Amino acid sequence: MREGVSREGNMFIVACNRSKPSDSISQKVQLQQTKMYSFSAWVQISEGSETVDVIFKTTHGEWIRGGSVVAKHGCWSLLKGGMVAHLSGPVEIFFVCNNTRVEVWIDNVSFQPFTTQLWRSHQDKSIEEVRKRKVRFQVTYANETALGGAAVSIKQTKSGFPFGCGMNHYILLSNAYQKWFASRFKFTTFTNEMKWYSTEKEQGHEDYTIADAMLSFAEKNGIAVRGHNILWDSPKMQPQWVKNLSPSELRIAATKRTDSVARRYSGKLIAWDVMNENMHFSFYEDKLGKNASSEYYLRAYQLDPKTIMFLNEFNTIEYSKEIRASPVNYVKKIKEILSYPGIKGILLGIGIQGHFSSGYPNLVYMRSALDILGSTGLPIWLTEVDVQKGPNQAQYFESILREGYSHPVVKGIIIFAGPEVAGFSVITLADKDFKNTPSGNVVDKLIAEWKTGTLKVVADSQGFAEASLFQGDYNLIVKHPVTNLLTRLRFKAKEDKSQETTVLHVTD
Repeated sequence: MREGVSREGNMFIVACNRSKPSDSISQKVQLQQTKMYSFSAWVQISEGSETVDVIFKTTHGEWIRGGSVVAKHGCWSLLKGGMVAHLSGPVEIFFVCNNTRVEVWIDNVSFQPFTTQLWRSHQDKSIEEVRKRKVRFQVTYANETALGGAAVSIKQTKSGFPFGCGMNHYILLSNAYQKWFASRFKFTTFTNEMKWYSTEKEQGHEDYTIADAMLSFAEKNGIAVRGHNILWDSPKMQPQWVKNLSPSELRIAATKRTDSVARRYSGKLIAWDVMNENMHFSFYEDKLGKNASSEYYLRAYQLDPKTIMFLNEFNTIEYSKEIRASPVNYVKKIKEILSYPGIKGILLGIGIQGHFSSGYPNLVYMRSALDILGSTGLPIWLTEVDVQKGPNQAQYFESILREGYSHPVVKGIIIFAGPEVAGFSVITLADKDFKNTPSGNVVDKLIAEWKTGTLKVVADSQGFAEASLFQGDYNLIVKHPVTNLLTRLRFKAKEDKSQETTVLHVTD
């Protein structure tokens, strides 16, 4: 190690003459059990561009990967990540870069502890800033004369944040399931019914009967649907007859599939998962060439140009040891697709499945991963959130949902859960009698918490009244202070923070 100095006089540490990927600066720190630790450091390398990881090494020799960044020469990159301490004791923090020919430059390292309560307070503060808007009304007569003393009743009719739930074909058979679902959710993903192996079990025999019926139910109940999925890059998840097609036969079949499903539902969906899990798997790339994913994103975009085309991956936020679909590699995949000829203008989105284990979730890593993905400027949805069974399932489920909802880059959340009678076995929200489980209680609590209750504000002498509202649609009733006449209006609290004063004209 040596000390480096920039042209501006900034001093930093240099790890040089490295013979192993893990040769770097290091520091031992003491952890306290159950605390969360947020890590950050500015990183640069002496030449080129390389991935640099931060590692937390326990006394048992376990290497816990805390985060990564693509470091470059000539500019500093921020490496963010963290960990949850499952036991008290020391860990050694160091950095890993596989290219031992480069020097690793490190500056401004931070390792900050948080209690669960403090982390929750940060979530609540972010929700207040990101999901709510301070709204200013001015109540006037039609001639714009201010009406002081008018009472404005405010009732939210629709949330501005998409919080939905997976749905399966059993909903077509159960009135109780239909009522349960429609009373809670306005966004959904069909868990299997739009997938290729469901709509074309035998080559040349397409059957969209179930998917069409489910879409009809959704439309009648004002439920928006994410399309899931056009193609799936896992070899195991192909229709049986597809698995042994020759490359030329596969190209014809996959193109026909894309054309069929994208045309059928063009303009009827809010999103498409185009090539599912194409960082973990490569069935189409192996058969059709390295640009297979990009080719089908382009084709789907051309067939349904106003719908957001999503990537959809697992372990990106759930598992800090993930390499294939790490946040850094996810960003690389996005750049690869966006660089494909003809794809300019595509509405691209980032889908994060969110299948968490039964252990304590690493919310610090989840937040840092969302930060990295958010740097793309693309819309991010948590698309299939669930938590494996365990004694603290409901508690962890709530923590994960709060973390997603509180992060400013997350534009929607779909949970893959449901009632017992519909076969949802990972997270069950209601028993066979549609009574809430603990996880069901969590969902209902958050739906209520993330919605503005009925409010009443009174205009001052100049007709002004203010309220803090969750984003969404509202019904307003303005009561004249003298005549008691009621004026009914509609209002939308938008995501845009620059929302101006809204004038409410009332009846004389």
